[in-house]
Amino acid sequence: MTKEFFIRWLKAAGIRALKTFAQAAVAAVGVGVALNEVDWLNVLSIAAVAAICSMLTSAAGLPEIEEGSDKE
Repeated sequence: MTKEFFIRWLKAAGIRALKTFAQAAVAAVGVGVALNEVDWLNVLSIAAVAAICSMLTSAAGLPEIEEGSDKE
């Protein structure tokens, strides 16, 4: 694995993890009946675990990143 490939992979995996974090946070907030009833620490915890799972899933491979390819 080259340094350039790793940087491209890290960028793509990071974007996916950030999107997953946001989606999980929105879903967790939606569970609260009213905004003042939302447990924000719980929301952040759920979203963080989802982002970590996304990064681990990305370790299996990202279709937009091909090793040996110079395109971004």
